[in-house]
Amino acid sequence: MVLQAEEGLTTPSVRVLVATAVPAERDAVARAFPEAGAQVRLPGVCLVRTGAGCDLLAGGVGPALAAASTATALTAAALDGSPYGLVVSAGIGGGFPPEAPVGSLVVADAITVADLGAETADGFVPVTELGFGTVTHRPPPSLVRGVSEATGARPGTVLTVSTVTGTAARAAELRARHPRALAEGMEGFGVAEAAATHGVPVLEIRAVSNPVGPRDRAAWRIGDALAALTEGFGKLAPAWESWNTHDQ
Repeated sequence: MVLQAEEGLTTPSVRVLVATAVPAERDAVARAFPEAGAQVRLPGVCLVRTGAGCDLLAGGVGPALAAASTATALTAAALDGSPYGLVVSAGIGGGFPPEAPVGSLVVADAITVADLGAETADGFVPVTELGFGTVTHRPPPSLVRGVSEATGARPGTVLTVSTVTGTAARAAELRARHPRALAEGMEGFGVAEAAATHGVPVLEIRAVSNPVGPRDRAAWRIGDALAALTEGFGKLAPAWESWNTHDQ
């Protein structure tokens, strides 16, 4: 999808929308590109347009705002006659130890909302078991493999939560319900829902800034995670190109 030049990512064949929560994450992704890009203002959102065919969006925190912002950008691109061919949810997040240590990268082979459903006397029931909705979106397997090979990111389930995990009990509960969970964030499922309504494939990449569990700000390594995000995006070109060549 994006061919690699001597430095950074360039020469796109399909447009990519990269959606982060906050500007610090967006800027970390932007540092992987040779050109900082110009700002493009749309109703309700502002994109940073790189010279590499990727538009970067700091869409806000949480699944609802992420979905709304991503849908706005997707709709504007479609109406402009230049739709996106891939949406990437990217940012930092908590990792489940020991599989996803601080500073590592995770790529989602399943983007799952962890707390959409109902609490019952027998425990949590996902919305799908109530007879409606969806709880998981699955990125293209070949793209996930390519990203993993190119960046060293571990593939697995990335959970989307509306309330960040802050206790060992909550972390254990999530792992019991989602044994393949590697990380949690707050936006991936919202971005995926927006992409699905437009029929656009989705991917999620997380750099681990802290362990999932008891909140210990002293143990957070946000700077290291942002640096890992930049480094990871700088290595993605072979995965983009291979996926676009063989699967589109």
